[in-house]
Amino acid sequence: MSYWLHGRVDLLAGSSYSHLAAHCASIPPISSAELLSRQALLAKSLHALGAAAYIAEPGANTQFFANFSKAQWSLSERPLLLIITPVVSDSEDGEIYPRITVLTPKFEATRAKMLPIPSPDGAINYVEWAEETDPYTAALSVLPTTPQADNFSSQKIFVDNSIRKFIVDGLYRASASEPSFGFSHSLSTNSTDAGGNPPAQAVHHEPMPVRVFSAPIEITQMRERKSEAELRILKCVNEATLLAIRDVHKRLVPGIRESYARSMMATALGAAGLKDGGCLTLFGENAALPHGSGTDRVLADTDFALFDCTASLHGYYSDVTRTVALSPSSPLTSEQLSLWRLVHSAQTIALTAARNGTVAHSLGWDQYFTHRLGHGIGLEVHEAPYLHGGSDDIIRVGHTFSDEPGLYIEGKVGVRLEDCFYINEDGVGVFLTAGVGGQSDQPWLP
Repeated sequence: MSYWLHGRVDLLAGSSYSHLAAHCASIPPISSAELLSRQALLAKSLHALGAAAYIAEPGANTQFFANFSKAQWSLSERPLLLIITPVVSDSEDGEIYPRITVLTPKFEATRAKMLPIPSPDGAINYVEWAEETDPYTAALSVLPTTPQADNFSSQKIFVDNSIRKFIVDGLYRASASEPSFGFSHSLSTNSTDAGGNPPAQAVHHEPMPVRVFSAPIEITQMRERKSEAELRILKCVNEATLLAIRDVHKRLVPGIRESYARSMMATALGAAGLKDGGCLTLFGENAALPHGSGTDRVLADTDFALFDCTASLHGYYSDVTRTVALSPSSPLTSEQLSLWRLVHSAQTIALTAARNGTVAHSLGWDQYFTHRLGHGIGLEVHEAPYLHGGSDDIIRVGHTFSDEPGLYIEGKVGVRLEDCFYINEDGVGVFLTAGVGGQSDQPWLP
């Protein structure tokens, strides 16, 4: 054990950071009412766009629309799919409502019915496929029998933009199959509601040809522009992540290794009640490579230490980076301080420039920095839209981004500062960490 560790082993115990637990304890997850409103809006968008269905695998988009993700259902070669179809009611106003279907491996059906998926009337259509049958034929069986609002004799389907290619290939293959491969009870598939009863609206038929497209902006922007409930979660998870960085910074001493400081950060993030917490931890010249060198460097009092941290709360992620000195008395060079202040200025200028209606590429300093300025953040750490010199995306109210300029001199020093921000109702960028002081003002004050 290194000399500085004697008497300090408790720094890896959660009790050392237990005071962080209260910060997000009162923040609730997304409500069922909000999830149902998302499903309703999706159904209306699908109908307006002439699409028969939206299909997604477990991930961020199923979390957004149906309250489950890869945390509850890992991806495998056996597809489990969320299928949302628009249905026109028989009422006088012809209201559009969503029909929720889950395609599940038959032997996993019981577990699939335990997923916490809300639906408008509490009914979910579970379509089971047996190992010897084609799951994609079963998936297409839930689509309407006639094309939606276009002149093609085929069905338009939108899919999750991150869906695996073999799923799309399977849908195309099933739609082009001979009639004998169509969906029927002989395929040992089963369509039931949560209580095991066939839903009244489940109609099985031969699939017609399909056209599969990635979800368009009308659908993807539903996730991009955050609600008030989403912003509350994002603010708290980013604040708690920054508080954890500050706590660990206070305990840094010369002689500590990157691996030990990284473990301290993971412990602090967990003690704050966050999940999936971890930090890229780089000392000295190791930080000159934006994603590290794979070594386990020891910290000197002349070094900067870079912590690039992320964690999640109710499925929503933080992304906070600090490049810190040990203290105001640390013997930093004028070059180190100049680089730090230049990056700090760039971060401040980018936030000021980020306003509703701004084109994303106008925020970038690509000629000075080696990586993009930032990325969207929410149910994924990196999600659309992105802030870089080639982006024509328009920044809108409710968008959330990272603001993370960095400068790197290989073999010497690297500096990156990152706070995520959102565009408020006034069209102005505000750091998600503002509730605990926001961006760093000095290298020794993270």
